Amino acid sequence: MSASERLVVIVVFDGVDLLDITGPPEVFALLQREVDAESGTGTHTGYRVLLAAETLDPVTTSAGVRVLPDAVFDAVEGRRIDTLLVPGSVRFDADRRVSALADPAVTARVKQLAGASRRIASVCVGAHILAAAGLLDGKRATTHWSTARQLAAEHPTVTVDADPIFIRDGAVWTGAGISSCLDLSLALVAEDFGEAVALRVARQLVMYLKRPGGQSQFSVPLEPVSTTRRTEDLRHYITRNLSRPIGLADLAAHAHVSERQLSRIFKTELGMTPAAYIESARVELARNQLESTDATLERIAGDCGFGTVDTLIRAFRRQLATTPTEYRNGFRYLSRSGTS
Repeated sequence: MSASERLVVIVVFDGVDLLDITGPPEVFALLQREVDAESGTGTHTGYRVLLAAETLDPVTTSAGVRVLPDAVFDAVEGRRIDTLLVPGSVRFDADRRVSALADPAVTARVKQLAGASRRIASVCVGAHILAAAGLLDGKRATTHWSTARQLAAEHPTVTVDADPIFIRDGAVWTGAGISSCLDLSLALVAEDFGEAVALRVARQLVMYLKRPGGQSQFSVPLEPVSTTRRTEDLRHYITRNLSRPIGLADLAAHAHVSERQLSRIFKTELGMTPAAYIESARVELARNQLESTDATLERIAGDCGFGTVDTLIRAFRRQLATTPTEYRNGFRYLSRSGTS
């Protein structure tokens, strides 16, 4: 490894999420391509990535794809690590509820390697491993939305924010959902080589360097499966009727419960009021229309049940800290000259 290269060590183990360990190296490889193209020298000034595991035996990822580690943990210890990347893994119970895993052996290795690392970053539920290693104590962190409550419950000294795509707290970075490993990696590139270079890499990936709207990972259709079929039925009912007014009495009648009982159900199982959930669902529908159609704000406000553009704008500011127009400018993926 040349003196100008930065050593990135990615921790791998059986059951690890595949994209967690393949996404960041792709970003770093594209960085090298951009640096080479700019300098014309072919000099390695980017990152050198090593997949490190307990042994050199193939590691079976959660996708069933096997990968070969580059080095064992013992060989990496003592080396100067620029960035330690810690991915995660999950398990599902009989009811398909998800929980993050933090194997004690992996956690111990991460804790050892962290001492020799300039910065540490977790990808997705890898935050649970960092927390188990004590590396998130007193820090603000994020993780995949599906395990955020678990992280907060198991590690009360960690300030868990389930909304952002990634969070930096000092030398420790934490990333959210699986694909956000690309956003996190771009942020690392921007810190090391500047935003102009990171932007060129983002363009190669057909991504935005910075997501607008507070970098929210929230998506109503991806909410965890409810603990009761009644709540699932209510969620589907709301989704089918977003274009029309939906009141508390309407929902209570559909579920055959009192309005007070309905509010308790939403608070207990979804962590919010019925009105807050309905607004979030409407914002999600509006986001999809802003991304994929040329519909006017007036049309979107009507289709999504907001009634007026002003109501739509206020909801976007509350939910995403941006406006519908700013969101469309950042996320529009159809060709500007194409049809919707």
